[in-house]
Order: sequence, then structure tokens, then C-alpha cells
Amino acid sequence: MLQEIMQFISRNTILSLAWIALLVAVIVLTVKSVFSKSKDITRAQVIHLINKEDGIVVDLRSRDDFRRGHIIGSVNLTPSEIKDHNLGELEKHKKQPVIIVSANGLESKTPAENLVKAGFEQVYTLKEGIAGWTGENLPLARGKK
Repeated sequence: MLQEIMQFISRNTILSLAWIALLVAVIVLTVKSVFSKSKDITRAQVIHLINKEDGIVVDLRSRDDFRRGHIIGSVNLTPSEIKDHNLGELEKHKKQPVIIVSANGLESKTPAENLVKAGFEQVYTLKEGIAGWTGENLPLARGKK
């Protein structure tokens, strides 16, 4: 059996390296997720945090995308503003749940970790971002607020 595996690897070096790279990537992402201080949450959990625990939603998208449609009551901050600690009105909400929302949920982790480092106690990221939110026909506000 071991000899057959070694034969396969020697005949398919690139394919074997690709599988090893994918395995390492999955392990790294899983470990990062487990030790992350911010947690991914569902749309139902976001609604609960907004309605029952006075949660604040931070939308990371561009100003134009934000004006086209955002979760009601959201604050629009870019990832660079969060990184540079230009938090504006968000600064006074360090004890409340803060939900980070991006276009598709993929850009939320680093800004969420930056908020944790800035002293925010409860930081969450919305799985699938605004794309998932609109996919379930949940309401959006238009304009600046």
C-alpha cells in the first residue's frame, strides 16, 4: 500500500503538491477560526443582537454601495478607517455587540480583529455579508442612514 502511494506521488508530483497545499490551507484556516476573538454569526443571530441586545452594525462597503442599500441603522466605516482607529461614533459602543458586515462576508475578519484589539468586547461577523442578507429578502435602508 505504501509503495503504491509513493508511486502515485512520484508520477503525479504537481497533483500531490496541490493536495498538500490545500490540506495545509484548510488546517490553517480552521485553527485561525477556532482561536479568533470574533465569531461568524447567522442572519437570525444578527437580527436578535440588533433587536434584543442593542447591537451595532458596521458596514465595510464603499460609501456608494452603502447608500444603495444597507442594514437599517448601520454605521459605514471602511476597513482602513477601522485599522487607523477613525471610529467616530462607534467608539462609544465598545460594550455593545458589534456586527461587521461586508459585501459577501469574506472581508470582515481583519476589521473585526482590529476592533477587538481596539477594546470592543463583543465583535461578530455576518456570514455571507450583505449578499446573504439580500438573498433572504431581509430589509435594507437606502441613503446615508
